[in-house]
Amino acid sequence: MIENLSGIHETVNYRQNTQLRLHYNTEPENFPPHWHTPFEVIMPTRNGYQVKCGDQVYVLKERDIIIICPGAIHELLAPEDGERIIFQPLLPQAGIQELQLLIPMLTPAAVVTPETSPEIHARIHALMLEIKREYLDNPPYAELSIYSHFLEILVLVGRNCAHSRQEQFGARDAKQKEYMEKFLFITNYIGEHFTENLTLEQVASLAGFSKYHFTRLFKQYADTSFYKYLNQKRIEHAKTLLLDPNLSVIEVALASGFSSLSAFLRMFKQLNHCTPTEFRVLYQVTGG
Repeated sequence: MIENLSGIHETVNYRQNTQLRLHYNTEPENFPPHWHTPFEVIMPTRNGYQVKCGDQVYVLKERDIIIICPGAIHELLAPEDGERIIFQPLLPQAGIQELQLLIPMLTPAAVVTPETSPEIHARIHALMLEIKREYLDNPPYAELSIYSHFLEILVLVGRNCAHSRQEQFGARDAKQKEYMEKFLFITNYIGEHFTENLTLEQVASLAGFSKYHFTRLFKQYADTSFYKYLNQKRIEHAKTLLLDPNLSVIEVALASGFSSLSAFLRMFKQLNHCTPTEFRVLYQVTGG
């Protein structure tokens, strides 16, 4: 069961003095819709498992792996009999710049299977088993070892995504590196200024591209449009502000970078499948 659930927000009980949690789960129990700040990586080791993120249902087979991004609302559906690793590591996103580029490509979740990702699946499967062993045995420097394994998983998935996009869009290696450096700069800029009145033309000019070329490249490297990425940043910020009962919904909207309440309400419902007021009720927050 989820140990600390307030509305739909799970506060993860990390291992003492770490920001890591791993369950070797064998219970035939479903977990209701919830979200949390760490990543969540699930790998069935006997029988399958189902994960629902938004309108997407991921049906996992034994040995398949799903990486659920921070903040993604998800629901877990267990078979009557089975076993799976459920791993929740918290990473300091502000300190790892490339995470700002990787997370949008994976959001809300990414699945690695032998069929869809044959180049990386065997290695990630082995890394998950090693993470489980290190966590349960807890030898000296287990925390460092676990983080190194998880970061390797993210590198493998990120490079696999980047390679797929390179083949799709035909970018050369040198140009690919140049574009990635520019987009790291852009995603950092958006992360610092998303509450301001940013426009596609303004940010494209900052990157040194025409808006048409920028639109194409942004889709390639972030796997989403510029405005959707920007609005996702704003909505994630709004969700934290909504926890303050002293702020009205319109105050939250304006403080998150939206120019109108209607635009905020529409985008919030689209991304969270509930209104801001309903979100507050789920958190059992009053006022606002």
